Amino acid sequence: MRVGYGYDLHRLASGRDLWLGGVKVEFDRGLVGHSDADVLVHAVADAILGAAGLGDIGQHFPDHEGRWKDMRGSALMEKVLQMPGKKFRVVNVDCIVHCERPKLSPHRDRIRDSIAGMVHIPADSVNVKFKTNEGLDAIGRNEAIAASAVVLLELI
Repeated sequence: MRVGYGYDLHRLASGRDLWLGGVKVEFDRGLVGHSDADVLVHAVADAILGAAGLGDIGQHFPDHEGRWKDMRGSALMEKVLQMPGKKFRVVNVDCIVHCERPKLSPHRDRIRDSIAGMVHIPADSVNVKFKTNEGLDAIGRNEAIAASAVVLLELI
């Protein structure tokens, strides 16, 4: 068994869709990034890569390469799970989305189910939490959203 940790943060801006865990969330702004900027998928993917000893998404999907432009989080996750190296299976995922707005609890089940589907595990093996920053820093001022994730892998 191997444990990995992932983290990601992106700024919010007008004119972008907000994707979290592969789910489009209606909001007046979205996350800015080279890809769809899905911070939750990026955090989970980094946790998987870390647990497998395969680096991070920045190494494998650098933003200076145009071929990754506007890549959806689900496509990124598919590529991560197919990377050569150690063979593994995801056992469980525990993750947190850090934001002030929008209120995400109404989307919890859809986000959990989406993450579970991406990593091919039952939904009850994925836990999704939402936390505010109590008005502090860029997240607290609603300028950014961050996510963190812990993943347990079983080497097979």
